[in-house]
Amino acid sequence: MRKALTMSLVTAFSFATAACATGPTPDLNNIADFPAAQAGQSRHVIWLPEKQDEDMLKVEIVPGKLMLTDCNTRSLMGSFTAQDLQGWGYTYYQLDNVKGSISTLMACPDDSETEAFVPVQGENFTLRYNSKLPIVVYTPNDIEVHYRVWAGSQALKSAIKQ
Repeated sequence: MRKALTMSLVTAFSFATAACATGPTPDLNNIADFPAAQAGQSRHVIWLPEKQDEDMLKVEIVPGKLMLTDCNTRSLMGSFTAQDLQGWGYTYYQLDNVKGSISTLMACPDDSETEAFVPVQGENFTLRYNSKLPIVVYTPNDIEVHYRVWAGSQALKSAIKQ
């Protein structure tokens, strides 16, 4: 009986220790103090669903805005920088210096104007997929943030030695 009681206590302490070691999953809505958007800016938050093999996925952030376009290819320019949330170790992203629109100069037929999403081009907007933390992006008010998920192949291919 003494042995059974000892084993029960050891098991109980093991579960309690494991629970303390892993801790609760943080609720970032309550604990991470992401800064409020400054005047003239908006804060965009992307929560990604949990996926299997998240190491094989990337998230492309596509900021841009709806503009009147014609048959020419258009884009905006901007700088996308990562910022550290002091005291938390989380990263958020800032889109600044949005300029443009840059366009090709083809002659377009009359009445070819339509409203379309014009993306911001610039540095790499591709991030690691992580369903445990939100992607937080600050942009000027007139910019929307879209995103797409990219998946890599499990199979590795060999390069040819030449």
